[in-house]
Amino acid sequence: MELKDTLEAILFSSQKPLSAKELQDILRQAGEEADGKEHADAKTKGITAALEILAGEVDDLARSYRLVCVAGAWQFITQPEHAPWVRALVGVKNRPTRLSKPALETLAIIAYRQPLTRAQMEEIRGVSVDGVIGTLTDRELVEVTGRADAPGRPQTYGTTQLFLEYFGLRGLEELPDAEELRQVPITKPDAPVTTGDDDEAPEQMSLEEVTAAKDSNAGELATEAAEEDYDDDEFEDDGDDGDDSDDEVVEEASQSK
Repeated sequence: MELKDTLEAILFSSQKPLSAKELQDILRQAGEEADGKEHADAKTKGITAALEILAGEVDDLARSYRLVCVAGAWQFITQPEHAPWVRALVGVKNRPTRLSKPALETLAIIAYRQPLTRAQMEEIRGVSVDGVIGTLTDRELVEVTGRADAPGRPQTYGTTQLFLEYFGLRGLEELPDAEELRQVPITKPDAPVTTGDDDEAPEQMSLEEVTAAKDSNAGELATEAAEEDYDDDEFEDDGDDGDDSDDEVVEEASQSK
């Protein structure tokens, strides 16, 4: 009997994922019995190689399930297209709550830069991460991994085993490379529609330009007001000159008498 066939039987009957080390212990334990000594001396490297072959054979059969390694543990899982019927079987009606965009951003920072402190996360994101860290910790996607060698000995954070299971990763080495992320094509937004003969889009004024324009308008209003005051004073002066002229006429009339 081949090793991969024995491993298939163990994983098919298991109620939880099993790592290569756990499978090795099961084979060794079975070797203590008279009928199970065939693979008792199997090494973890040989077990992993046999599982890789088995996974390829299952994929070639195009069955409703497949053999995968998630977070270092092997298990049979159903194909995604059969999810509605499996949920009906186990009684799961509500979809799991999705992570918010800030939570995903913080989780990505931790995954790629772990271990790191809250202050380092906030330095990268530019905003506080207190609430987000609480959410990720409650979901058991992030955990405290130690303390930084810095003043105050702040806690450092890293991803958990559940994080790997949540995203279907064997290990952190399967995370997309940062250079690969930069090469993902991004659709640029269409240029704004403008009217008129001018082909160039109108430039938007900056805050400094708007403030300067307001100050300029205020200065023009003040100048106009000052000029109006000057005209009033001049009108009053003309009135005074008219009064002096009248006084001279009265004086000449009295002298002629």
